[in-house]
Amino acid sequence: MSLFILLFLLDCSSPKQPDTTGEIDKEIASGNFTRAAGLIDSLIAGGQVSEDLQHALLFTRDSLHRVKLDFNRTKDEIVDWIEKNWMFTPSDSLLDTWERSKTLEFRIIDGEKRYFRNAAPNIFRVDISARNLTQTPSPKTDTPLDSLLMDAFENKTGSATKGKYLLPKKTMKARYTLTVNADAVPDAELLKVWLPFPRGDVRRQTDVKLLATSQPDYTLSDDKTAHASLYMEQKNLRGKPTVFWADFEFTSQGEWFDLFEIEVKPYDKNDPLFLKYTAEQKPHIQFSKEIRNLTDSVTENAQTPVEILQAVYRYIASNFPWASALEYSTIANIPEYVIENRKGDCGQVTLLMMTMLRYKGIPARWQSGWMTHPGEVNLHDWAEVYFEGVGWIPVDISFGRGDSVSIPPGRGFFMSGIDSYRLYINSDFSGDFFPEKRFPRSETVDFQRGEVESDRWNLYFDQWKYKMDLIYR
Repeated sequence: MSLFILLFLLDCSSPKQPDTTGEIDKEIASGNFTRAAGLIDSLIAGGQVSEDLQHALLFTRDSLHRVKLDFNRTKDEIVDWIEKNWMFTPSDSLLDTWERSKTLEFRIIDGEKRYFRNAAPNIFRVDISARNLTQTPSPKTDTPLDSLLMDAFENKTGSATKGKYLLPKKTMKARYTLTVNADAVPDAELLKVWLPFPRGDVRRQTDVKLLATSQPDYTLSDDKTAHASLYMEQKNLRGKPTVFWADFEFTSQGEWFDLFEIEVKPYDKNDPLFLKYTAEQKPHIQFSKEIRNLTDSVTENAQTPVEILQAVYRYIASNFPWASALEYSTIANIPEYVIENRKGDCGQVTLLMMTMLRYKGIPARWQSGWMTHPGEVNLHDWAEVYFEGVGWIPVDISFGRGDSVSIPPGRGFFMSGIDSYRLYINSDFSGDFFPEKRFPRSETVDFQRGEVESDRWNLYFDQWKYKMDLIYR
């Protein structure tokens, strides 16, 4: 069964599959996307499949479209980008070397080689030898300005918990806008949207206020699910984009735990919290042989929970540089992908870290939303790690990469700390929505951009746009 059908039906009882699904698998594996799509259409039209399998097949067809959007560059476009940006022409043998090392990602789609849309920039983000060819500076990371960290760290205050320090609060007002393309659906068809909204159950995020909405009727999830959202509906008008927006306000306060001061107690291994957050969470948290061997090697000399965190954090920060990522919905197992391709964006390395820590019996959970630093507002993912006797501490492995910073902990600050420029939306990954979403998500792991569907099917990212505008109080 194909990757995409498996992803959809995972954790569901799979009905008996018609023989045609095997043909679809073969065509997808061979890169014959058009042929696979035709087989899917024929199978559905025959009316001999269950509703679950029909949705899985539709998601497979949709996923072929997603992969084609991600892999849309030709060889000439890759070479042209390098020539314009780095002033040299890579030889065919050099391109082949990058392809074999998976530095230059590509797929064969309908008989043609297609490269990842950000494949060319990624070469120089992850390959030191490539950067040496161009004498370029250090690769881009997603880390904030050094000055913001210096100011925050110098003005931190103590707390009631030994070793825990609070950073100055930052209050922000936001307008989040989601615009569905004109004629993305037929005239008068109902559009349903879920906009990201600040969580109210995160201690570092307070004073959450909804100020105004584009539509008078809406539903707030009220933290009933892992993904905090604001739901609205609107009928599409022919020839016009459909706009949804929400104004809200929130206050964020960073914190830092000094790992040399905190007092960590032994875990209660029968505690439901421990059991939940040290468990596998398929498909992206699995204790495969490769994960077990790698983690055991990395943590060979680590004895305590703090030492295990330090070992895992430092290993990932040193060995997996930041790179623009494929859409998560097209990756079967994200941590395995990071290891195989030796790179990852914020969410990818976070899932790898969580998997390694959980395997070693350290509770870890997902957290994500937006980084809201002045001049660097973007989607961002991080995690929390639980130490008995201390509680949940923030861990941003992605911000642990990059140039040194001028505060005493250096990049190690983010091993047990987080800044005050965050918008918290998600407390887990791949969760449910409220109200429930009927069709497959555009983003099957995270939720930061929003989700859109009609009465017929999901609307993918190429059918709408999103925007975050911030005012700092």
